[in-house]
Amino acid sequence: MPILNLYSSFIFLNTSNFIFGLDELLYLIVILILLLFSMMMSASEAAFFSLGPKESNALQTEDSKSSKTILQLLEKPRDLLATILITNNLVNVGVIIVSSYLMNSFYPSSLSNLSKILIDVLGITLFILIFGEVVPKIYATRNVLRTVRTTSTLLFFLNKIPPISWFRFLLVGGTSVFNNLLKKKKVKTSSDEIEQALALTKEESSTEEEQKILESIVKFGNTEVSQIMKSRIEISALDEKTDFKKVLMHIKESGYSRIPIFEESLDKIKGILHIKDLLPYLSSSSGFDWKQFIRKPFFVPENKKIDDLLKEFQVMKMHMSIVVDEYGGVSGLITLEDILEEIVGDITDEFDDTEIVYTRIDADTFLFEGRTSLIDFCKIFEIDLKEIDNAKGEADTIGGLIIEQAGRILKNNEFVVCGPLKFTVESSDKRRIKMVKASRIKAENE
Repeated sequence: MPILNLYSSFIFLNTSNFIFGLDELLYLIVILILLLFSMMMSASEAAFFSLGPKESNALQTEDSKSSKTILQLLEKPRDLLATILITNNLVNVGVIIVSSYLMNSFYPSSLSNLSKILIDVLGITLFILIFGEVVPKIYATRNVLRTVRTTSTLLFFLNKIPPISWFRFLLVGGTSVFNNLLKKKKVKTSSDEIEQALALTKEESSTEEEQKILESIVKFGNTEVSQIMKSRIEISALDEKTDFKKVLMHIKESGYSRIPIFEESLDKIKGILHIKDLLPYLSSSSGFDWKQFIRKPFFVPENKKIDDLLKEFQVMKMHMSIVVDEYGGVSGLITLEDILEEIVGDITDEFDDTEIVYTRIDADTFLFEGRTSLIDFCKIFEIDLKEIDNAKGEADTIGGLIIEQAGRILKNNEFVVCGPLKFTVESSDKRRIKMVKASRIKAENE
């Protein structure tokens, strides 16, 4: 039986076969060299792909040749991995071939070919697995930086020389082709479907605030700039001809950290003034040339999606953009804070004026500014926003609600009825509704 022959070969080997010649010595030296290469490749694979943020930051701060080589290799991780795997496999094949020649020198003549194959496969494979894979990878994971520094130069060299570079090119290219062929089609899901899913999966443990944030995230990608921007009439801007003292007074009154600067009219925005740029010059005279600090403006169209704008803000490192209409006229202004508030709700800091300006005439009648938000209005009137949800449309303010209902800007003393509420215009002009009297409509039996 082959198994019996295999067993007996380990016990009854002819001692005369253990005499080393020059060939056997060369075989052994080659095996050790190849095994060393295999250990280095296995260790480098574990080390390079175990680098964390701490190690990466350490390498970037160093000004050594090895650090630069490591970072250069990490720029193309697929090429690096392909080089390691190809080299390791070639080396392991070499170990197996040379080991087979060496082992043949020690096999007794009575040993069958099948027994020889089993010894070669089991013995050599176990040897490579332990000393060529497991041991070096354990060491590498415990000494990441030391390992990558030791192997980086060798890998950089192997990455360039044929035939490894040829095999690498074929492996990376073939992998890319298969990835493209086997890439799963993305399942397109509408925002309405996601909203329905959120409603179905709503748990009692989740708070109302958490649910609102999730719903805001779903709607985020479909929201346009025009829906959340500050309107043209709300923009606090300065003429470029304004003297420095008046500029400082305007900054103090507005409380904004960034102010648009225009030439002649608001439709000709020249740039954005960052208040922090003026801090060293607060004591300067009225004739101080503050216009040198004007920064280039960033214009966006009204129909731009706010998720795309957020990405542009991140890339360009900007916090504000001017919104323009199809004719190039300024229609509003949008900031990074406006975009974030669409997800997390209103962001209020210690400098924000949270007081709602209104006048109470009697228990059921109040006088509001037209720009008062409908959320604040509902809080004061102690009604649910849902009661006027259908009537408000896309409006966010009382003035916007009235325009939405009437289809135009109402004149003084004109009114609209919205559910249980009556809105009477107290003051308006051609551009906006300034003051509104809101009253609760009493039932006939009251």
